[in-house]
Amino acid sequence: MRKRVIAAALAAMMAVTGLAGCGGSGTGKEEAKKNIEVPTEPFGDTIKYDPSVEINGGKDITVELWEWGSDELFQEIIDGYTAIHPNVTINLVNNPWEDYWTKLPLALDGENGPAIFNIHNSYHENLINYMAPLEIPLEDLQADFTGVDAHVIDGEVYYIDYGMMTGSVYYNKDMWEAAGLTEADIPKTWDEMREVAKKLTIKEGDTIIQAGLNFNDDFHQNYLLGLNYQLGENLFEEDGVTPKVNSDAMKQVMQMLVDMYEVDGIGSKDFGEKGADSFGQGQSAMVIQWGHYYNTLQTTWSDINFGVFEIPTFDGNPYAYNRYNGESTFGVNKNAPEDQQAVAQDFIKYFLANDDAQVAFNLAMSTFPAKKSLADNEKILENPSLKVLAEHIDHYIWPGPMPATMETSLKKAGQDIFFNGVDIDTALNEAQQNIIKDMKNSDFKSVENLYEYYLSEASRRNSG
Repeated sequence: MRKRVIAAALAAMMAVTGLAGCGGSGTGKEEAKKNIEVPTEPFGDTIKYDPSVEINGGKDITVELWEWGSDELFQEIIDGYTAIHPNVTINLVNNPWEDYWTKLPLALDGENGPAIFNIHNSYHENLINYMAPLEIPLEDLQADFTGVDAHVIDGEVYYIDYGMMTGSVYYNKDMWEAAGLTEADIPKTWDEMREVAKKLTIKEGDTIIQAGLNFNDDFHQNYLLGLNYQLGENLFEEDGVTPKVNSDAMKQVMQMLVDMYEVDGIGSKDFGEKGADSFGQGQSAMVIQWGHYYNTLQTTWSDINFGVFEIPTFDGNPYAYNRYNGESTFGVNKNAPEDQQAVAQDFIKYFLANDDAQVAFNLAMSTFPAKKSLADNEKILENPSLKVLAEHIDHYIWPGPMPATMETSLKKAGQDIFFNGVDIDTALNEAQQNIIKDMKNSDFKSVENLYEYYLSEASRRNSG
């Protein structure tokens, strides 16, 4: 879904967090490294890192770490690691996102690929055959991090999530106050959400001047691929492969979206091409966006006085609130020389044990920490887009690295409904058939059944 790390936000976040006493910019990288407080005692929870253990027998070694645009964030953790192990040099190689996923598999297929590389789970199938499993015991990973089971392949783990991102409601506080609303009016259900959105909508005749809620361009990501869970329905059948797009739950969600615009009149398909931009430009009062939007508002539209609340539910007691996606840890190149792989494995262990690094990365990405001990971390809860998730973070589902056709096909279905007059049943059925065709050669299998509160179809019917 997301192709970007918000580079401008990263520098600001690094200034707030820091990594284990790392120095700032301005004095040069070597001078900054002199200011790093080097730990001497083991640190971490179940996964512990012992800085006294020598790497590569103390002999000099150089490895590469490839990433796609977070130089300051990655350099901070590299500097912290190499301050402990001055015999290790980690060269950071930045590639633009558009080039990264073409260049990386080619490099990993050869003899000179990077030993360490950044991962996004949407490219799982492109990378997994080049990766070495992590050497950290599975039970240790499970003890410290949420969602590990979804990454187990034949008893091995190749990467996990360090953070979880999902959708929340962003609202304009000034518009909220002007409409006579207070915090007591924050909606808990979709019926309440629609009533609040009506109060936030301003019209001149039939022309919308201010939309109460705007979901243009992202209804497929933030509504259709997530609210189905609130209605007790998974995105895939129990075989984990067949999509459930032309389902009763999906139709109910789609009908609600149509009614919001065509019955409630709280927005319009023609009122701004993108809801996210419309909110940032002060034209819409509410949008549902994923965590990265917090950084966008902080940097691109910093004059917007906004608040955040958790996504409403249909009945207040959902099977799950929404889906989430994870920001992934690094991968180890199985084709790299053994000594380089050993450094890569050790670097990942350092990253996972280091709470300062975990906090810094999660704040930079606006993701909720997968590390269990950081759920109530003070710095994390200062971010409003993360604080609203704290209470129910265990009631969000990761369906797995879904093929892109899930999003593109549902986006087309919505466009056909809103712009081309296609009825909901027909549009969703076409999307279903298109997804099945596109996934014919995919190895994807849903991991919804690993959700802590997973219910089989039969159980959901009986409980309903």
